[in-house]
Amino acid sequence: MKKYELAIFDLDGTILYTLEDLKNSLNYALAARDYPPRTLEEVRRFVGNGVRMLVERGAPAGTAPAELDQLYEIFHRHYHQHDLDTTRPYEGVPELLEKLRADGLRLAVVSNKVDYGVKDLCRRFYPGVFDAALGERPGVAKKPAPDLVNAVLEELGISREKAVYIGDSEVDIQTARNAGMDEIVVSWGFRTAEELAAREPKRMVPSPAALYAALTE
Repeated sequence: MKKYELAIFDLDGTILYTLEDLKNSLNYALAARDYPPRTLEEVRRFVGNGVRMLVERGAPAGTAPAELDQLYEIFHRHYHQHDLDTTRPYEGVPELLEKLRADGLRLAVVSNKVDYGVKDLCRRFYPGVFDAALGERPGVAKKPAPDLVNAVLEELGISREKAVYIGDSEVDIQTARNAGMDEIVVSWGFRTAEELAAREPKRMVPSPAALYAALTE
């Protein structure tokens, strides 16, 4: 009997490299309000908890809530038009997902990225691959809360015991634990292997090939 029936993937840093587009939209918003730009390394540390938190972390310390709202709206407008500029799949991930589908595993995405971004990017880079794709939406708690994961499990009718959550950050590790699911963390994304190891993940893999082995062993 197969160990898993469903693999739920994080998006940014796990199946897609999105960091430069996020940085560019953040810096566009900051420039529009005469604030200094952020580096790619800074943005790498800021991502993981949704775009509102990305904007709050990227803004100067002490920025007023009303001003953060303005930055957030500018970011949204820019990113909606530019979320495909430099974003690309990680090498080996498209082939991994196709092999998993061929093996009969169902696939889903859960992300703290805004819902339109999740759906746009999945349609663009992985058409027809995922059985469900959910992003940030009003009234639903973001990761590491388990709400989005629970929504996918309910939508697809699969128990958490037959599902695994896969991501690239400490947020994803905690999401899996909060959802009561197995976790696998990948070290090719927005956190280093050393940063991830400090969180004591149950399993960490360095490549799509290693992830395939972990899911099919």
